[in-house]
Amino acid sequence: MTVSDIEKAYQELAPVVSHTPLQYDRFLSEKYQATILLKREDLQIVRSFKLRGAYYAIAANQEKVARGVVCASAGNHAQGVAYTCQERQLPAVIYMPTTTPQQKINQVKFFGGDFVKIELVGDTFDAAAEAAQRYAADNQMAFIAPFDDPAIIAGQGTAAVEILADADKENHDIDIVVAAIGGGGLISGTAAYLKGKRPNIQIIGAEPIGAASMQAAFDQGEPVALSQIEKFVDGAAVKKVGQLTYQHTKEYVDHLLAVEEGAICQTILELYTKQAIVAEPAGALSVAALELIKEQIKGKTVVCMISGGNNDSSRMAEIEEKSLIYQGLKHYFIINFPQRPGALKEFVSHVLGPDDDITRFEYTKKINRGTGPVMLGILLKRTSDLDALLARIAAFDAQYINLQNNQSLYSLLV
Repeated sequence: MTVSDIEKAYQELAPVVSHTPLQYDRFLSEKYQATILLKREDLQIVRSFKLRGAYYAIAANQEKVARGVVCASAGNHAQGVAYTCQERQLPAVIYMPTTTPQQKINQVKFFGGDFVKIELVGDTFDAAAEAAQRYAADNQMAFIAPFDDPAIIAGQGTAAVEILADADKENHDIDIVVAAIGGGGLISGTAAYLKGKRPNIQIIGAEPIGAASMQAAFDQGEPVALSQIEKFVDGAAVKKVGQLTYQHTKEYVDHLLAVEEGAICQTILELYTKQAIVAEPAGALSVAALELIKEQIKGKTVVCMISGGNNDSSRMAEIEEKSLIYQGLKHYFIINFPQRPGALKEFVSHVLGPDDDITRFEYTKKINRGTGPVMLGILLKRTSDLDALLARIAAFDAQYINLQNNQSLYSLLV
């Protein structure tokens, strides 16, 4: 992938996509003692960068797409394809995992209209992709890959053309660019262009810790399929990166970071409350990664790519929960309570701290046992209160279980 390839894509896409802002962020800049600029791809027409690659790949293959197109997507690529097919009046069949948030499904329907048919298949992107490729082959339709395709990579790289143009206009000398990695299309195009134009810019890729498929490829020397992935960061939950994107990332990207889900959730809430930015989990990845490099970025100019804003409002309770757990403020326990009147009152008065709050209480009565297990959620006001709380819980029930220390039980019960 060359600079000229990406500049050619930029010329094709300029009349079609939005030139999204590169915004100075005061809150993050003060927090990290750096100049933090946000590339706002959440403000793109389909609320993610994916329109760039999808439109360019379809426009560049007019003969192949004449019979229609097929794609697989966790949501954002699907919206880019749907929008393009509506604009160019092409039929499309779009495969999405059954776990795709309803908001993204609805948006695909909205952007595609009567030109798009949606098929929900499998629990992961990879399962949906297999089904999509089979359908495309059986029906002689063009398969528009979500990331591992030169046209897709060139299209995604056009965001970097805008970054440099806007940075130069505002006299920003960029030191670091951080971008999310799912399958690797965005980081590939971005890194190829920036390294071609400004080799001194450091490129950092951010992956969710539960789906770090690019790091796995680096470790093995080739793309490999993870045995399982966490699907919460749906826009980056890919079991296996592409061969092309792996090669580009290996050549152009300086460093990979794995970001915890809780940190991503905390960032989503901060972006919303401090800057009124609605970011989806994958969209917040680049900003969440700053916490891992906060010492290295002091005094530097850093661009974070907000890759998407397709966040389902129904997920906000889960996002807040994960954030509180990550911050050490919310905890879950299984505690045996005596089966006698006044046991709960005793727990509240002698174990619970004055600023602690019970957020969940599920009691199972055991006949003739004298005690019964309670699944208890407790919200702290300060993380420093935890040690004292644990000591009081141990005095109340020495056999209590801290569910955060037992992930199998936690995933089953919480």
